[in-house]
Amino acid sequence: MSLHDTSQHANCTAMSDVLNRIGDKWSVMVVGMLGRNGTLRFNELKRLINGVSQRMLTLTLRNLERDGLVTRTIYPEVPPRVEYSLTELGKTLQQPISALWDWSAENHQAIIEARAIYDAREAAASPPEPRRAAYA
Repeated sequence: MSLHDTSQHANCTAMSDVLNRIGDKWSVMVVGMLGRNGTLRFNELKRLINGVSQRMLTLTLRNLERDGLVTRTIYPEVPPRVEYSLTELGKTLQQPISALWDWSAENHQAIIEARAIYDAREAAASPPEPRRAAYA
């Protein structure tokens, strides 16, 4: 199936379904980290991904595994060792995500500057809010 014809409902549905999974920041971070570092344990991933909670990382890994992008391997040891790695399908995301990371790094400052210009322009165009006095 080709997604070139965006007027087709099925194409929009497919794009929406895929972007819902790989478009959230935690999925991008997990796939990116596994792509750059190879197989990782849960706590290694958690340390590498700044700001992710244990619950969010668990949910993200579970969803990526469900979608066939990440594989979870449990080793029968005491305590059990669990490792995560990209599947062959997940590895196909490495190039697009790496390109997105590189683009973000190269253009982040320009985006910050554009936001500041936009916000200043919006603030200048908007009349100040009338002052309201509180009466008791």
